[in-house]
Amino acid sequence: MTVPVLTGDIDEQNHVNNTVYLRWVQDVAVAHWRAIASSDAQETIGWVVLRHEIDYKAPATLGDEIVLRTWVGKATRLTFERFTEIRRKRDRQLLSTARTLWCPINTQTGTPVRIPAEVRAQFST
Repeated sequence: MTVPVLTGDIDEQNHVNNTVYLRWVQDVAVAHWRAIASSDAQETIGWVVLRHEIDYKAPATLGDEIVLRTWVGKATRLTFERFTEIRRKRDRQLLSTARTLWCPINTQTGTPVRIPAEVRAQFST
């Protein structure tokens, strides 16, 4: 997905604040889930983050358009590894990479839940 850099994204160093990168990582993960998972899965399965790892390679600045790309890596019974690349659109410069560990939860109880095989297959790499 593509997002613009907005005025509120800029920090005192005149580039995108690191918290914005984290927001982008979460936004693209949610968009990916909503685009692929069935409505039943979306109603019954929620997600919580267990860990974020973000490497910053180059700054983004006001006026940049940013391309967000995500995919699922290793999945265990109760965790899903997700990777994200953040690039500047005009020159495809890699700005950041992220690895996030997500835990699926039951939306009603908030407790961890195993993902059905058919849902796991939709997101497998």
